[in-house]
Amino acid sequence: MYMNILITIAYLGVSFNGHHKLVFMGKNKSVIVVGGGIVGLSTAYFLQKEGHRVTVLDKSDISSGASFVNAGYLTPSHIISLAAPGMITQGLKYMFNSSSPFYMKPRLDPDFIKWAWYFKKSSTKTKVNQSMPIIRDINLLSRELYEGIRASGDLGTFQIGDKGLLMMFQSDEARDHEMQVVEKGKNLGLKGRLLTKDELSSLEPNVEIDAEGAILWECDRHTTPPLIMKRMTEFLVGAGVDIHKNEEVKDVLASGNKITEVKTEKASYQADEVVFAAGSWTSNLSKKLNLKLPLQAGKGYRINVEEPTNITMPAILMEKKIAVTPMEGFTRFAGTMEFSGINHTIRRERVEAIAKGVEAYYSGLQIPEKAKDNAQCGLRPVSPDGLPYIGRPKNYDNLTVAAGHAMMGWSMGPATGKLVTELISGHKLSMDISPFDPQRKF
Repeated sequence: MYMNILITIAYLGVSFNGHHKLVFMGKNKSVIVVGGGIVGLSTAYFLQKEGHRVTVLDKSDISSGASFVNAGYLTPSHIISLAAPGMITQGLKYMFNSSSPFYMKPRLDPDFIKWAWYFKKSSTKTKVNQSMPIIRDINLLSRELYEGIRASGDLGTFQIGDKGLLMMFQSDEARDHEMQVVEKGKNLGLKGRLLTKDELSSLEPNVEIDAEGAILWECDRHTTPPLIMKRMTEFLVGAGVDIHKNEEVKDVLASGNKITEVKTEKASYQADEVVFAAGSWTSNLSKKLNLKLPLQAGKGYRINVEEPTNITMPAILMEKKIAVTPMEGFTRFAGTMEFSGINHTIRRERVEAIAKGVEAYYSGLQIPEKAKDNAQCGLRPVSPDGLPYIGRPKNYDNLTVAAGHAMMGWSMGPATGKLVTELISGHKLSMDISPFDPQRKF
């Protein structure tokens, strides 16, 4: 009887001084997670909850990048993937306008040319329609997990704004476009409703908005990414996760179908499992194992305004493709998609375009020069079909890929971490991940 009790405790977990640790007899593994963005940290979070020993390696100090500069949206409503019909044509149209919302820098890069070809092949109505319920499901799963993390108290209290998301429009064309999405969303159980100009004003009574109306997506939420990232890092360190900052992976060695060693500029690591969650750098990592992972870095910018703006509702300014988010302590304006390779060059003309776009919607609001001077960018990893890569390449038994989330990395981060953990732990998956196959055909 006494032995049975001990075995039960060891299997189900014990709690001492408020710290709960799951210990699966003979099943806990050592795992290296390459990448300290929201996907990598979410993966580490759920892995350590299962009792696995986790090491995170990141080339930066985990204080900047796409996970810190995004709009902070949890967006089940964004069911239309980036690879939508007409996007390549739009990109070609904007190719020589570096201040345009969707900019593709002309360059003779074989990887980019191949990716662009795959992107064009993926940009069909049929493929977009097929991906809509998949995008909805992983976003809803992730929203639930964010709420669960907040309820756990692991990260303390943090904002999950539940007012929904406004899609504000100045033209009938933009309104009609989004209303088509509303109809598609309705069939998937997602509610969006049209607001008149007066209804929009009543939602934002202290801001003068120059828009004809908006669509309100009630299913969406908003957060403050820098705060959550800081709290997540602190929690993981306290929970025993080894986080190595400023340590770039230089090589990955394998024997047969097993990864045997991960080498950085400072040390060498061995583990039972390896996770590639390095965002836009994941494609380069994969090449070290002769894996082809079509991926391009889509640069996005953000401007933080710390002065009061009176904006209380998150919104996307449709014609300008700019996201507006009231965060904890500041208002964030984010946007643009720039395909110019892996670099962190800040193009001032793109920053100015965001500022002017915002001022065109919010009458009387002026973006301070200091805020523009402090603009930052991040590189979003974009797959050709707009769906992430989540799963095990068939070539390696102990590798899992978790990257390619495009503009929804923040929204899908916890769900991806949960799915990766279920794969590594041998648990039943929370959703079908076959559409995310890292070796799918384009």
